[in-house]
Amino acid sequence: MTRLRRFAPTAPAEWPWNGWPNAGGIAGRMLVEQVAEWRGMRKKHLRTFTPATWLQIQVGADTRRWLVETSGLGELLDVDFEAMNLMRFYRASDALLRHRAAIEQTLFARVSEFFGLDWTVTLYDLTNTFFEGEAAANPRAKHGHSKEKRSDCPLVTLGLVLDSSGFVRRSEVFDGNVVEGTTLEGMLHGLGAPAGALVVMDRGIATEENVVWLRAQGYRYLVVSRERQRQFDADAAIAIQTAGGDPIAVQRVLDAEGEEVRLYCYSERRAHKEEGIAERFCTRFEVALQALHEGLARPRTTKRIAKLWERIGRLKEKSHGVAQHYTITIEPDAGGVNAQAIRWERRPVDGTLVTHPGVYCLRTNELAWDSEQLWRTYVMLTDLEAVFRSLKSELGLRPVYHQTAERAEGHLFITVLAYQFVQVIRRRLQAHGITDRWSSLRAILAGQCRVTATFRRPDGRALHVRKATQPEPAQLAIIRALGSDPTPGGVHKMIV
Repeated sequence: MTRLRRFAPTAPAEWPWNGWPNAGGIAGRMLVEQVAEWRGMRKKHLRTFTPATWLQIQVGADTRRWLVETSGLGELLDVDFEAMNLMRFYRASDALLRHRAAIEQTLFARVSEFFGLDWTVTLYDLTNTFFEGEAAANPRAKHGHSKEKRSDCPLVTLGLVLDSSGFVRRSEVFDGNVVEGTTLEGMLHGLGAPAGALVVMDRGIATEENVVWLRAQGYRYLVVSRERQRQFDADAAIAIQTAGGDPIAVQRVLDAEGEEVRLYCYSERRAHKEEGIAERFCTRFEVALQALHEGLARPRTTKRIAKLWERIGRLKEKSHGVAQHYTITIEPDAGGVNAQAIRWERRPVDGTLVTHPGVYCLRTNELAWDSEQLWRTYVMLTDLEAVFRSLKSELGLRPVYHQTAERAEGHLFITVLAYQFVQVIRRRLQAHGITDRWSSLRAILAGQCRVTATFRRPDGRALHVRKATQPEPAQLAIIRALGSDPTPGGVHKMIV
């Protein structure tokens, strides 16, 4: 007879919490000791809370259910989660949120020291997630443009400032309908970034006002230009290869004042994608025009010229910008009121997506770096997309079930902390050539359990042996890379 409980891999012997998951050695130890000192809370309860989030999903009821019904973490930490009511988890969330700024500052400083991180590059971007329910008690819950196509739900926005290695330096929660360009100054204010730090931002945040502010504050910047006119001279460009071997052509242009560099970049893969997008929208627009034209020969369809121009105007509004490439005329009938034909001619406007697919522009006031170094630094921003995907799909950022502002922000902050812990583990694993996604790592390690084997003795009594299962090869590779105990918790025997 056996009884199984899953558990997380234990910490290396040199870390004081033998039996706590691997992230505890760096991020977790700091978090627990610091918050316990501030709040007077019991360490064994706090050191359970965040690892439960990154090992599973959600915060609160789901975390408690997972700890009680699935995980063996309570056994390794000597905590009885069945006796712990749900409000204790919510109070821990409240305590963490109250000390968010200090936790983020201290945690990033410890991680920076441990890994020797470079503070000179700062990445900034926003994402949003949606609420289940109306969230009427949360003033930040607003309807807006959902990046997950859930504009039917109230949203909340999360802003992250990260270093070039993907560790979070600061997080902030904004209204769900916040305008991206208005958030930068508040996020960077008081961040303590070194003089001349390079700030990397995407197009939505790189307004002219923000660029002027960065320059005035002494920051360097590397941003995606918001200018609509596209240009590219292949003869003046140099070739760069991406990590995947795809070619990128980069043309460097210094402005007339000699204060800013523009990099006009061309990606063949991006060009194929944008050509397909443009052709799809053009085809859709032409099909709609053809339908209007054919309707002139049928009864009970729009034929009045004024009404047709109104309908063509609505088609232009929905054309995703491709209507600018068409010259449209309406031929009147003999009476001059109704139309007898609609004709159009495609004339691509120069400097647009149609004539310059695959072209984008970066602008920076960092004049000393060469084109390749600037481009590769910008590509770090695409790693933020992977961060947001991990937060949403692997660490339970979405959806938000909490209806009050404090609990919703606590949910988001704990998810960010969970990401920090995961990043510590993944960075250690990457040094050993293990580059799996967190969901894959978690699935591999979930197979190792604590088991109880029961044997009947000749004298009629039962011998119960409690121990960890031996790790499979894939599990053992991860455990060894982290310097962990492959069979945590020891062996316990009891005769009854």
